[in-house]
Amino acid sequence: MKQIILGTAGHIDHGKTTLIKSVTGIDTDRLKEEKLRGITIELGFASLDLPSGQHLGIVDVPGHEKFVKNMVAGATGIDIVAMVIAADEGIMPQTREHMEICTLLGIKHGLVVVTKIDLVDEEWLELVLEDIRSFVRGTFLENAPIVPVSSTTRRGIPEFVKTLDQLSAGIPSRSSAGLFRLPVDRVFTMKGFGTVITGTLISGKIGVGDTIMIYPSGITSKVRGIQVHNQSVNEALAGMRTAINFQGLEKASINRGEVLAIPGTLKPSYMVDVSIHYLKSNKKPIKNRTRVRFHTGTSEVLGNLILLDGEELAPGETTVGQLRLDTPVSLVKDDRFVIRSYSPVRTIAGGAVINPIPVKHKRFKPEIINGLKSLENSAPEEIVSYHANESGYEGVSLSDLILMTNIPEKKLQIHIQSLLSKKTVILVDKENQVYIHETGFETMKQEIFSYLNHYHQANPLKAGMSKEELKSKFPTAMGAKLFNLVLNRMIKENEIAQDKDTVCLSRHTVSLETDQSDIREKLLDVYSKSGLQPPYFTELSETLDIRPERAKDVLMLLVDEGLLVKIKEDLFFHAEAVQSLKERVIDFLTSHGEMTTPQFKTIAGVSRKFLIPLIEYLDARNVTIRIGDIRKLRSTK
Repeated sequence: MKQIILGTAGHIDHGKTTLIKSVTGIDTDRLKEEKLRGITIELGFASLDLPSGQHLGIVDVPGHEKFVKNMVAGATGIDIVAMVIAADEGIMPQTREHMEICTLLGIKHGLVVVTKIDLVDEEWLELVLEDIRSFVRGTFLENAPIVPVSSTTRRGIPEFVKTLDQLSAGIPSRSSAGLFRLPVDRVFTMKGFGTVITGTLISGKIGVGDTIMIYPSGITSKVRGIQVHNQSVNEALAGMRTAINFQGLEKASINRGEVLAIPGTLKPSYMVDVSIHYLKSNKKPIKNRTRVRFHTGTSEVLGNLILLDGEELAPGETTVGQLRLDTPVSLVKDDRFVIRSYSPVRTIAGGAVINPIPVKHKRFKPEIINGLKSLENSAPEEIVSYHANESGYEGVSLSDLILMTNIPEKKLQIHIQSLLSKKTVILVDKENQVYIHETGFETMKQEIFSYLNHYHQANPLKAGMSKEELKSKFPTAMGAKLFNLVLNRMIKENEIAQDKDTVCLSRHTVSLETDQSDIREKLLDVYSKSGLQPPYFTELSETLDIRPERAKDVLMLLVDEGLLVKIKEDLFFHAEAVQSLKERVIDFLTSHGEMTTPQFKTIAGVSRKFLIPLIEYLDARNVTIRIGDIRKLRSTK
């Protein structure tokens, strides 16, 4: 059976609570203050079984202007609104404001209930009905039923119930395939049960034993019990008025406005990209950075409205903007919201969320403005492609895309697979399901090519750039998995080559100029003849009368080629001399088991000037290991 929520709306003292009591027998005014003052302050809840067997959950909202924020909280998640207008007073200020709120929240189904008809004559009633028809013209209630009733005499009550039954038949069923989300509208404790949280389950489903997280606080708890319409159930589905009992959760740790969800599925954000409609009833434009009250779900958060394409927005106009909030909210694309002015407090605007987890935007950027506008009505694949492109080298995760598209995971995966097959997006991280747009992937390839090309031009005698140095050229947000993926793709396409930790362009070859070839031969000749007692490089460059920086490039090339060995800064040996020494040391230790420093000096045949650097080099290369004053063989490799 479908899960349907009926909500009331209308001016104070127009008989909303009395109407609900007359059809359900439930008095939704539960607070002592409400009884004493005779007005609804907090949200009230009831239920009704219709003649067809359809069950209605009912939310009764306050009509007083001081409690409009409670009305907004109650209007979240309702399917049908009963706009209540008293026959003796007609359309009043909160009638108009409640109509605006329901419109901004995207409510599409409802009826008008004209109450207190026992207090007026037929002529007066007809005048009121005419005013109402004029009032609803151009609104979502333009073609809605208008039902006159008297809760005192019960005249019209059967027609009211029948009309609700007919409207309920036309309400589409809600899917429980999406994220579980329940905005909290009430928290209380019950003896023997502990903390109980109530709200309208706006999407997904929840079961006894499930672990939930409270957003944005991050507190987790396990579901101990669930009630729907005062009946214990094992599972609650989207559209149900739900009461959930939790294990070990303190009442003080949660407040109205927070949202229950499965851990890790939502993402708190201090910024929200929105499509905002500024009500025509406003008397003057709203300016950029205006302080506002942002109502969404059951929450009220203060923040500033940033207009991205102008300094002000005129009454009746719609645009895209960004809300920068004082406290974080946890939303999903297409969530509806209402904006009320900071002071004096009244409803001024509303709309829908475009991106619930955006970055901070710069104003007057056409690509940002047009991009956000395109997201309002784009197809799923276009939305995924847009966010993958906007994410740059950081990429966008599947979990974020679920929030950015408001599409259930299984359906979203189908769209992503389509984009993968077209190579519009590329899977960067299989474990965390992170994707990058092919444009960013190709841009990164071009930048790697450019960095390596410039490096080769500046260092023609070096085999290539180290991977670590190359990666440092990119933003820190870019992960190692993307970097390696691009390198591997470029290697496969023969654009670059890699040797151990050195990367170069495939076409790159080390080529010496004539004078560098001459330097190479001179250096090799000196180091070959000097064996294990070579000159320090600074001395050598003076002796050969060559520029140190010119000779150093050739020297490091010889090291890269494996012809020379760098023992320490400024001290190099011919590789054959070092290899010969290494073999003699291994032979000695294999026969004797250990070696003293004087013994090493005899083996090497060098002065102390070279003795210490050479023996420390063998230690560092894991040939020998020092134990006290002796060395032993560590490895024969």
